Amino acid sequence: MGDQRNLDELFAATYEELRHLASAVKGRDKSVTLNPTALVHEAWLKLSSSAGLAATSKLHFKRMAARAMRQVLIEAARRRNAVKRGGGDALFVTIDSSEAETMVVGDELLALDSVLEELARMNPRQATIVENRFFGGLEFSEVAELLAVSEATVFRDWRAARAWLIQEFRRD
Repeated sequence: MGDQRNLDELFAATYEELRHLASAVKGRDKSVTLNPTALVHEAWLKLSSSAGLAATSKLHFKRMAARAMRQVLIEAARRRNAVKRGGGDALFVTIDSSEAETMVVGDELLALDSVLEELARMNPRQATIVENRFFGGLEFSEVAELLAVSEATVFRDWRAARAWLIQEFRRD
């Protein structure tokens, strides 16, 4: 019972941050089931059944929430792809909000997931950085703390990973 209470407190402490992040990551989605609140709640359902998560730090919880939101977004994209509803309910996300040219739309979210998995095979730390920055909204300092490396290393890896991702998307 204490673990569930701790997990509930972690969720409550990060709820607004996660909701804001879900709004930023999702960008624009005309689907009723994937509004920012629904995305956070779906991620919470995934997280709440995880054993041992209650004993984690707020930073680690945010990392796990980022992974859960990524999974929820990918599952939703797969459902839309299977149903073939067309472009009317496309999901918009960007690799870097300051660069519109890196926008990922609809089914391309599945491609992003695939490319991130490929990056994880080549450079797991870079893939972790991208996942935590993109889906988790973590700051460079938070990612550095999480990975026990310097902030400069995180920034350098972020730039390299982002450049590689952009190149992969342009190739396709």
